[in-house]
Amino acid sequence: MLQELDTFLAGWEDNSLQVKKSFVRLTDHIKDKGDLSFDFKARPGVSYSLRVRDRLQKTRELFVIMDVIDDDPENRWLSVCFYPDMITDPEEKGVLIPLGLLGEDGYCFDLEEWDENYLQYLKTRLDEAREKASKQLA
Repeated sequence: MLQELDTFLAGWEDNSLQVKKSFVRLTDHIKDKGDLSFDFKARPGVSYSLRVRDRLQKTRELFVIMDVIDDDPENRWLSVCFYPDMITDPEEKGVLIPLGLLGEDGYCFDLEEWDENYLQYLKTRLDEAREKASKQLA
């Protein structure tokens, strides 16, 4: 996918909370879903961000940003953010972050440890956002 992402993952030693495994699971889920582009931004000590965009999108730069928060490299956690109009949140697990997604409101889901049910919930959100992104032709 991206050399810089691969290098980051190779150097990230997962701990018992399995956040790396969670990130890889979400990344693997989305990477084969249509004609997508991936951008990876490394800011050591702050975050490592994977930004995913459907190539058909014309109005926004991405449909999801998956941040590995690096304020404590021994205990990294994930923040998976979407535009609020691109997903549903029937279980109200997300948090609205005003102007938190490239200057627009973002809807973020934090994951601090392995949780199979929560990962499935996030995969569903990824699928919703990707589907809507592929229809953003305007």
